[in-house]
Amino acid sequence: MKILFTGGSSFTGFWFIRELAAAGHEVTAIFRKRAEDYSDDIRCQRVTIASRLCRPVHGCSFGDASFLTLVGEGKWDLLCHHAAAVTNFRSPGFDAIGAVQNNTQNLPAVLDFLKSAGCSRILLTGSVFEGGEGAGSQGLPALSPYGLSKALTARVFRYYCAQADLSLGKFVIPNPFGPYEEPRYTAYLMKTWLAGGTPSCSSPAYVRDNIHVSLLAKAYSRFAQSLEAIPGFSRINPSGYIESQGVFTLRVAQEMRPRLNLPCLVELKQQSDFSEPRIRINTDVPDANALGWNESAAWDDFTTFYQQLYAKLPKA
Repeated sequence: MKILFTGGSSFTGFWFIRELAAAGHEVTAIFRKRAEDYSDDIRCQRVTIASRLCRPVHGCSFGDASFLTLVGEGKWDLLCHHAAAVTNFRSPGFDAIGAVQNNTQNLPAVLDFLKSAGCSRILLTGSVFEGGEGAGSQGLPALSPYGLSKALTARVFRYYCAQADLSLGKFVIPNPFGPYEEPRYTAYLMKTWLAGGTPSCSSPAYVRDNIHVSLLAKAYSRFAQSLEAIPGFSRINPSGYIESQGVFTLRVAQEMRPRLNLPCLVELKQQSDFSEPRIRINTDVPDANALGWNESAAWDDFTTFYQQLYAKLPKA
């Protein structure tokens, strides 16, 4: 397929481009900046590697004039809209309405240009933290203003794609982890262990859905290839390790002990803050064998990446 992809500099976007390219698809990805213009070293690495696997287009954003020109120039089989406003996405002050405007900029015009170019399939990325998405407790509320923005974005896309008689697929992401991620929880675990310390888990009681990003990317590529070129809506909610954050932390430690030859001790704290729903998970279990994914190899790659990243850490 000839694919137009947005959001390629992100952690998951980078992995999705890799998997789509590995499956033989011709990917054109838009980036706001060139690799050397990103101050974040890991994002710079992602864009550098992704740019070798796709046709990169720089200085372009979804819905702007240059994007509309790009859409009109190519005969696309699929638009993968993965980009989304995420600045300060963890903040309660996140501008959800502004994010929706950014995520859906000139959407009717974009869809008209796509139809004129012969494209009838759209793949939108969603989040398990949207209101009403996935499964869990407390009535499935949006976990944050960011989650609200993603849900509203999906509703806007669903409305306009239906009006334009286009096929819309929604790929719902839980909690991905793996190589080339920004320094978040699993990076914290690895950095602390490699420095000889003992990390702690402050929210061990929350039940979440953590998934290897390599498995997630294979599921994304398979879903992209399965989208029908007829009007309608489809969704997939791929899941990974559905368990409490405490059990997941112990799982990572167990996988790392033989690979790092370290004790990989952890401290599970007594959780007192339950401001988020206790359970939020996805519901579709990927068929790892059918996707050609190997769990042990994924843990090996995870280990190697962080060993190289934190090779020169001073020991605690």
